[in-house]
Amino acid sequence: MLWVKAFHILFITSWFAGLFYLPRIFVNLAMENDGPSKERLLLMARKLYRFMTVLAVPALVLGLWLWLGYGIGKGPGNGWMHAKLACVILLVGYHHACGSLLKKFERAANQRSHVWFRWFNEVPVILLLIVLILVVVKPF
Repeated sequence: MLWVKAFHILFITSWFAGLFYLPRIFVNLAMENDGPSKERLLLMARKLYRFMTVLAVPALVLGLWLWLGYGIGKGPGNGWMHAKLACVILLVGYHHACGSLLKKFERAANQRSHVWFRWFNEVPVILLLIVLILVVVKPF
């Protein structure tokens, strides 16, 4: 079980690095007017999004393995796990939203400002904080 947990943490950490960095690229894309610079940022964003997706899959699979295979978070007194799973669903939705925003940038159809993307970039930080508190403290 400890190997599964270690790799789960590794893939979660790697996935989050992408969730933190991709919206920062979006901030720069929203401010950029130079064609070659914009293309370079789009290339970076595309590669990062693909890699993030590859990292998210084993993170989620290993998390399911811990939950269903080892029973972590099952039974009475484990309401924290339900809250954590809700946050995970929100993170998967955030990941998907990043993909949708990337497609808008590719079509030159983005209507949002760099300020909006700066706020959008804070969502995974807040969700990570909530998940960490739920997993470590297990408040309910």
